[in-house]
Amino acid sequence: MIKSIRTAFPAIFIFLLSACENDDRVLTNWTKQLLLKEEATDVVSTISQEGKLKARIKAPIMVKEAGDTIQMTFPQTLHCDFYNDSAKIETRLDAKFGIYYENLNKVFLRDSVVVITEKGDTLLSPELWWDQGSKLFYTDKFASYRSPGQQILGGKGLEATQDLKRITFNFTTGLVNAPKSH
Repeated sequence: MIKSIRTAFPAIFIFLLSACENDDRVLTNWTKQLLLKEEATDVVSTISQEGKLKARIKAPIMVKEAGDTIQMTFPQTLHCDFYNDSAKIETRLDAKFGIYYENLNKVFLRDSVVVITEKGDTLLSPELWWDQGSKLFYTDKFASYRSPGQQILGGKGLEATQDLKRITFNFTTGLVNAPKSH
């Protein structure tokens, strides 16, 4: 009897293995990620912390996609006003394209990115990241900075505070004109 079980077991095992076949369509349906997509027009979104207005974003179109990470894409244009503690606009930002990564709390901006403070300080770059948590702008691309009374023509790579009070270029490549001190 034990001999017949030893003989039958390999045959049954081989039969079971040969009976298993996976249909590629079934596997694809089981493993494909579900991507939820929403679209909104004429978007106005506010960002606040502890009941204080921090930013207001305006865009003609926003596409929200929820997959592994939630992201909001602004495919046409994006305008953002940043507010100080007194609820007054301190900085304005414009870009032709942007993506907000909700899980990272960061915004990627591309194509004609312009940041202007109320004092007239101006930051220009083809690409820029905005980290909401640290309130920093940064890029590894070329950027230029101008302000009334001085001009720093730019460099590759930059980190700046949201209000443009502190700006650090990684590799300066341009002319610097600063006012003469008395």
